[in-house]
Amino acid sequence: MTNKNVTVGILSDSHGYLDPRVAEVVNQCDYIVHAGDIFNAQVLAQLKPAKKLVAVSGNNDYPAFWKAEEAAIVKALPPTAKLQLPGGTIYVEHGHRLGNHPDHNELRRDHAEAKLIVYGHTHHRIIDQQAEPWVVNPGASGKVRTHGGPSCLVLHASEEEWKIETVLFADSAAA
Repeated sequence: MTNKNVTVGILSDSHGYLDPRVAEVVNQCDYIVHAGDIFNAQVLAQLKPAKKLVAVSGNNDYPAFWKAEEAAIVKALPPTAKLQLPGGTIYVEHGHRLGNHPDHNELRRDHAEAKLIVYGHTHHRIIDQQAEPWVVNPGASGKVRTHGGPSCLVLHASEEEWKIETVLFADSAAA
């Protein structure tokens, strides 16, 4: 019988720099979800999940902001994505379509079929499990507006249970 427990590293808002401590955590996961504002192909190249990388575009992910030779990569980023896991579906978007403070109830209405909605944009870590689907923001994974330090989330998912772990690092003196 195969193991039906999976891990998902969840990050967002790298803005061209992925904190190596965040990369180390998410690269131990089966899946990695990046909720946008990636800024360059180097960030994506550092993400090496065991099974699959899911990345969406943010409001700063468009060809004019990326190197010319990376235009095809940024153009290929979808605005939204889904990831089917044991026990449910993750829906991913950057969140900027809803303004600077996305309304969780609006996200829930838009993606009612999901078990978990991941968004970025605000750079604020949030785990909202007040209603279903759950809504999370992993915070910023780089140097820009980390609000206490670079961070990510790790989802432990099985058919029976989903648990979310927050991983927060101190601001790096080198940053």
